Amino acid sequence: MSATNRIVLATVSLLLFLTYFFPLWQISLEAPQYPEGLGMEIWINRIDGQSPGDLDKINNLNHYIGMKTIHPESIRELTIMPWLMRALMLLGLIAAATGRRGLLLGWIVFFALLAVSGMVDFYLWGYDYGHNLDMENAIIKVPGMTYQPPLIGTKQLLNFTAHSWPGTAGWTAIGCFLAGVATFTWEHRRSRKLPREASNAH
Repeated sequence: MSATNRIVLATVSLLLFLTYFFPLWQISLEAPQYPEGLGMEIWINRIDGQSPGDLDKINNLNHYIGMKTIHPESIRELTIMPWLMRALMLLGLIAAATGRRGLLLGWIVFFALLAVSGMVDFYLWGYDYGHNLDMENAIIKVPGMTYQPPLIGTKQLLNFTAHSWPGTAGWTAIGCFLAGVATFTWEHRRSRKLPREASNAH
């Protein structure tokens, strides 16, 4: 890889460190009885309310419709994700230090697999919470109603409007991935161009 591409890769790998300081994803809820809104932030190693007390309020609301209580400490992915992110950062830095294009491609593939598996896991988590309801003890019962939050975008759930979008760290990770893909594309084109220039020189 060229020196410029190695610097870019090292930079985006180090930028992934921001995922430890900002939320990866955020789900917000709007309803007439909550004009200030409610929200939940999914970090790389924990789940918090967007404002103090929000997570408790969401759990109380979930109790009325028979949804499970959200216990962040019981979600094992929150203990695994920090290690996977460290591995991703380390692989990127090794690829940048050695300049090996194959390692850059491996970094991109690992990043893509991590992102896809994370989204699938998030969908399954939301499906479980939104569909497997305790209807016997639910105070509010709406036949056929499920409460799965949107994977991404906006969805109406009774009188609540749910929004699900990447957080600051999520957008950072997306930008780093795209920068890595652009770097690989640039490097691939450069490597193909060099032999042609050499043959033309002869």
